[in-house]
Amino acid sequence: MAITITVFRLCSLLIFLSLYPSVSLSDRCNPKDKKVLLQIKKDLNNPYLLASWDPDTDCCTWYSVDCDLKTHRIISLVIKDSTIPDTNFSAQIPPSVGDLPYLESLVFHNLPNLTGSIPPAITKLTHLKSLWIFWTNLSGPVPSFLSQLKNLTFLDLSFNNLTGSIPPSLSELPNLDALHLDRNKLTGSIPDSFGSFKKVPNLYLSHNQLTGTIPASLGKLDFNIIDLSRNKLQGDASILFGSNKTTLMIDLSRNSLTFDLTKVEFPKSLTNLDLNHNNISGSLPAGLTALNLQLFNVSYNRLCGQIPVGGELQSFDIYSYFHNKCLCGSPLPACK
Repeated sequence: MAITITVFRLCSLLIFLSLYPSVSLSDRCNPKDKKVLLQIKKDLNNPYLLASWDPDTDCCTWYSVDCDLKTHRIISLVIKDSTIPDTNFSAQIPPSVGDLPYLESLVFHNLPNLTGSIPPAITKLTHLKSLWIFWTNLSGPVPSFLSQLKNLTFLDLSFNNLTGSIPPSLSELPNLDALHLDRNKLTGSIPDSFGSFKKVPNLYLSHNQLTGTIPASLGKLDFNIIDLSRNKLQGDASILFGSNKTTLMIDLSRNSLTFDLTKVEFPKSLTNLDLNHNNISGSLPAGLTALNLQLFNVSYNRLCGQIPVGGELQSFDIYSYFHNKCLCGSPLPACK
């Protein structure tokens, strides 16, 4: 009799699970996180790209969401339109995103109708490691309160309409690997405090309207990548170079920099160097022949003298050298 009852119970359980396959999954989704996600969806005007956010299903299975495998708390929220942008999507970043306490990664990408400014509620995300808000129409300043997110390793605010100056407090982020503020409408100077990063990030400030000189403090740092191109910077940029550094890429193109290149010593690790469209004078140092250059451009400057022979310098075409004061030698015409 006992065996019969046991078999009956097992059969009943199997039938129950087959009828309600999501019962076991529903326990995975933290109810507080689920409530917040549904509020975010509402605040974003219920866009089509969040159609999978069905309140009757497990939020850990929703598109754009990742849960921790052990705690089942939401650790990643990626709201992006990877195909044709949803023309019906029109909203601002809702303050409700700050109510996901275990979030480590937050992404808003390719959303041309995402407007407004970055909400202070983001500072509640104390576990946040990656913040990506790019290819949107966000405006307003780069908020100084972002410096409160001490666990950030990656901050990308590129391809937006951000204005104003760069907050010096961003240098207080101790774990930053990369800082992208490029392709905005930022003005003012590069903060002197950027020379005090505890961990030197890859620095992307290109395609803005930055003015002034490059702070001398930046010369003390060993950047892996630094891109200051397409701004209105002036003065001496030679401080960024040095034979003792391990820099891979330096892009200073399309500024108004004025310095003598003759005695500049380059990092032996340098593979990409772009100095085009500046007011750089002097001659090309012979040390360039020792570099394994993959990209090189010094066109539209005031350089003179013969292009050193050797290394990769003759592998670049004339467009990497032309429009200089009196530069000559292969690949340009021979010196007279």
